Amino acid sequence: MNSREIRSKITGNWMLTALVLILFFPLLIGVALLFKSIPLLNSDSIVNLLFSGNWAPNSGEFGFWPFIFSSLYVTVLSFIFSAPLCLLAAIYLTEFASGRLIRIMHPVIDILAGIPSVIYGMWGILVIVPFVGDYLATFFGLNSSGYSILAGGIVLAIMCIPYMLNMLIETFKSVPYGLKEAGFSLGATHWETIKHIVIRKSRPGIISAFGLGMAKAFGETLAVMMVVGNIARITGNPFEAGYPLPALIANNYGEMLSIPLYDSALMFAALVLFVVVLLINLVFRYLIIASNPAKV
Repeated sequence: MNSREIRSKITGNWMLTALVLILFFPLLIGVALLFKSIPLLNSDSIVNLLFSGNWAPNSGEFGFWPFIFSSLYVTVLSFIFSAPLCLLAAIYLTEFASGRLIRIMHPVIDILAGIPSVIYGMWGILVIVPFVGDYLATFFGLNSSGYSILAGGIVLAIMCIPYMLNMLIETFKSVPYGLKEAGFSLGATHWETIKHIVIRKSRPGIISAFGLGMAKAFGETLAVMMVVGNIARITGNPFEAGYPLPALIANNYGEMLSIPLYDSALMFAALVLFVVVLLINLVFRYLIIASNPAKV
């Protein structure tokens, strides 16, 4: 075996090792969180932990349903606000906008993606919270401090826009121009070509972008924590405060660990967060495969 073959074998082994490590990272994270959650799981049933609304750590009651509900509520609101906006903006930028506008928008999108979450949180406190409390709530005849699930959903939607929009733009740009020309040759209008060819061809990429946005939204911590109110309760009113899982972990870890089982409870909250994000990715992965069975 000559030196070139030896270098090639070493390089191949290193690449395989890196791939195995990447594949095992999620498993290692899940196992570690599960191990730390065992004391809490031994003290109560998992059904009661997940679906009970009683949160009284001093009494040994750890019901996570208000936090799970708030996380899901904020995530769904952010998806409702951001998904249609990103889809329409991506269509406009790739099909109607001038090249100059696209060259301007790309760095703007990158800047939005790079802004720290604490900046979004401060902006939310200064702009979104007063807007929700003083204007939106008043418009609907409600009283609200502004620190609410709705404020969290709006801030989270804005944070998710650059990630989803970037993926959607690249997805639409990857559609072969020959397919669009075929649509034009059959007498389709520009919008009909977009609707029946571009969007249909891009369906797996669209689903993937939406899945990434939802996964990021569910796990976002600091910005949401600053505007959502952080009150553990179950409410369908978006103008009332909520308390998502990431905010629970960020607010309490390191301060309340003298209470028995509190450390295990926060690790269990992290485990629930990890599992939900994993399920979101698996569901959207299934939708991607189902929307494009020929690529399986």
